Amino acid sequence: MDISQLIRDYNWMKKEITRLQKIIYGSTFPMKSWGVAQYGIEATLPKGSRGKSVAELEEMDLREQKQIERLQTYQRYVYALEKAVEVLKDERQKIIYDCLLDEMTYRQIAMHLNVSKDYVQKQKNEIVRQIRQNRQITAILQNEKSAV
Repeated sequence: MDISQLIRDYNWMKKEITRLQKIIYGSTFPMKSWGVAQYGIEATLPKGSRGKSVAELEEMDLREQKQIERLQTYQRYVYALEKAVEVLKDERQKIIYDCLLDEMTYRQIAMHLNVSKDYVQKQKNEIVRQIRQNRQITAILQNEKSAV
């Protein structure tokens, strides 16, 4: 899993998630509701499923099944990337990370923070290293069920 590539792909993955959600479900869902556990009384109440039933899944054609798989993969990647900011300790690293997710270039980030382009590149490498070393983020990226 190449974290640098995922950071570069973040914006188009978010757009593709929205497109696929509209095709599959007819509407989009806020990311904060993806895989979030409920507690208290809400956990005991019956809930309707946003997903498709087993019967509907069996009736889907191959293209639709692939779309759902792609949607789930992109949601997992985007969730991991957005959660990764919690891993970073340094405030400047958080800003650089946010700017990278916003598709800003090293030069634009350097001008924004009044630092050198080399500093931004070194910090990006450090950010990627920290994310790669975080077990929770790598578990999410590798689709380990216990991570979410």
